Amino acid sequence: MRTLCLGEALVDLVCERPVASLAQADAFVPHFGGATANVAVGAARLGGDGELAGGAGDDPWGVWLRDRLRDEGVGLEAFQLVPGVATALAFVTVDEQGEPSFLIYGEGIAAGVEALGEDVADAVERCDALFFASNTLVGAAERALTLAARERALVLGKPIVFDPNLRLRRWASPARAADAARGCLRGAFLVKCNRAEAALITAEEDPEAAAASMLAAGARHVVITLGHDGAMLRGRGLRHDASGVPAEPVNTTGAGDAFVGVLLARLGPSDFYPPALAAALPEAVREGARATERWGAVS
Repeated sequence: MRTLCLGEALVDLVCERPVASLAQADAFVPHFGGATANVAVGAARLGGDGELAGGAGDDPWGVWLRDRLRDEGVGLEAFQLVPGVATALAFVTVDEQGEPSFLIYGEGIAAGVEALGEDVADAVERCDALFFASNTLVGAAERALTLAARERALVLGKPIVFDPNLRLRRWASPARAADAARGCLRGAFLVKCNRAEAALITAEEDPEAAAASMLAAGARHVVITLGHDGAMLRGRGLRHDASGVPAEPVNTTGAGDAFVGVLLARLGPSDFYPPALAAALPEAVREGARATERWGAVS
């Protein structure tokens, strides 16, 4: 099964040493980035079949991203370079625990998705499943296109994987972000989020209660990642926990993306058979932990 990954590709400019703030950074190293693009690459490396629907600016950075996607085996039928648009650049700094902070420049995230226009419907129909995150729900035009793709997938009965992956600095308020995420729970085959996102979306601090709330809202399966404690899966007839694995993190930016990449790679060949989700959970935890030990999300 081919999964359509709808969303952003961008350049992460990473300060490869811990600093207290952006003002203390003295150098930045370019890395491939963009949550949805990272997921597509991660899945492709594990043999998954997918394509990225979105775009970047028609500039040297955009060409670099496109060529990297092609080299990684990600389908580019719905990926384009948009003239007159600057590819998005994310300046990334991390603290001593590897927790990142982002400052994003460029119009590439929204413009790349908006430029798809009606072609996104063809892309949804061409593929067998849909993956998206909340980064394309921020602006009105990109939100309308993303929700149209989601609705089309629902109508066609295609499995949907939604990772809120909330970047709160891009939103007017945390409440706006939570509202947008809640609107995408219904009908999702899988909702994957971390503990903090689950609490924000459901107003439940306890992960068990948060998972139950999302299932009640219409998600079929919920995976909540728990950092050092691993991950939990709750769903219709499924209850599974995976223990955490040791890691020495330098940058946790790509942990969730690597995690989802494993799930998509393993779900596709099984035609999204739910037990395959439980079977893939320990591998997803391991890959997520390994991703934290690299400066780049998919280095």
